Amino acid sequence: MVGDGAAFSSEARLYTFSQETKDKLRKFRLGTSRARDPQAVIYQIDKKTLEIEQADDSIYRDMQSLAEELPDHSPRFVLLSYPLTLESGRLSVPYVMIYYMPVTCNAELRMVYAGAKELMRNTAEVGRIIEMKEAEELEEIEELLKG
Repeated sequence: MVGDGAAFSSEARLYTFSQETKDKLRKFRLGTSRARDPQAVIYQIDKKTLEIEQADDSIYRDMQSLAEELPDHSPRFVLLSYPLTLESGRLSVPYVMIYYMPVTCNAELRMVYAGAKELMRNTAEVGRIIEMKEAEELEEIEELLKG
């Protein structure tokens, strides 16, 4: 257990979240639990300051427009709340982080995002991380969430 804390604290010193970003993360998480349709926000890391911040002020409600917004050669963290009806008929609203890492992104960016992945997961309080290499994979998100 001690080892985990040490690794986490070194990440926390490298990467930062402004208080505003922390508040936005919490508000988004709490606000989406009763949402009737999908909601997603995109986060990026400022390469110079290593601050993790929301990429834009948009909340994406359909996977097509979210996919179009993801860059071709740069990683992103996407927080997604996705209401779906399970086979039992029960409504479930999984809250996940999509770790978007295109195969064409450079090694430096790959390292920067890989280093922040767990910190982002813990700060956003998501239950699960789904890794994607292409924006088109968002079309199968419902199957991934049910599986």
